[in-house]
Amino acid sequence: MTRLAVLGVGRIGGEIAFLSSVLGLADELVLFDTADALLRSQVLDLTHTGLDITVSTDWRDIKEADICVFAAGLPRNPAVKTRADLLSVNLPVASSCSRALTRFSGVLITVTNPMDANNYYLCRNTGLEPRQCIGFGGQLDSARFGMVLQERGIPGTPWVLGEHGEHQVPVFSRLEQEVVPDTREEILGNLRTASMEVIRGKGGTEFGPAVHIATLIRIIARDERALIPCSCVLDGEYGFDRCSLGVPAVIGRDGIRSIEEWDLDRWEREKFQAAGAFVTDLCTRLGI
Repeated sequence: MTRLAVLGVGRIGGEIAFLSSVLGLADELVLFDTADALLRSQVLDLTHTGLDITVSTDWRDIKEADICVFAAGLPRNPAVKTRADLLSVNLPVASSCSRALTRFSGVLITVTNPMDANNYYLCRNTGLEPRQCIGFGGQLDSARFGMVLQERGIPGTPWVLGEHGEHQVPVFSRLEQEVVPDTREEILGNLRTASMEVIRGKGGTEFGPAVHIATLIRIIARDERALIPCSCVLDGEYGFDRCSLGVPAVIGRDGIRSIEEWDLDRWEREKFQAAGAFVTDLCTRLGI
């Protein structure tokens, strides 16, 4: 039995609740949103599917959930240049939601941008253990990286580490062929703007994030102990602490089981250091 809670049931949160129900990843749902009409509509829409799933809208039930997805707040839109620009508007949302996560014993998946800073904030502000706090973004960035590699005929498994944003770090050194710096920079530029066509066309991303979040929920619920790129609150790994950064981590029922420290090449190390410095600065502004 898996109880899934979703804080914020808009475009992403609603789709996560639906997918998790359809795919049999959750037996019970706890849905909460400050927009009462939206919350009622999402619950009713789920009910109309005929799926046999229990839905609670009492935020106090979140404490008993196995997995909680934090998807509340303002999403990125065409007027928002970078994810980091959402810090000031979404930090109060994270602060408010911290109340529901006090004494939460499950695994938290942070989706709301800027995801890395929010994941760090929620971990520190709620007293959750770092292993319980997983920031989502690396799976989606890696999938986009894989599409670019496929288009260019470059073989290998795509991995993106670092920040979920402008300072993402595509890992080229683990591919099956050498990629020169100029090509790396060109690909990185494409990845930084990969979501903008979707955002301009329909107001925000939805299907891509939701599918990869559902995959992460499955990994946790079924204790698959899979190695994936995700944002973790670091304690010296890769030379950083007091921040949450995208790294390769083994994920299971209890959350983050271990973090792998890879040998990155010079180009990747420089990008990762820049990502770490940028996110650490964001986290410092949180005052915790």
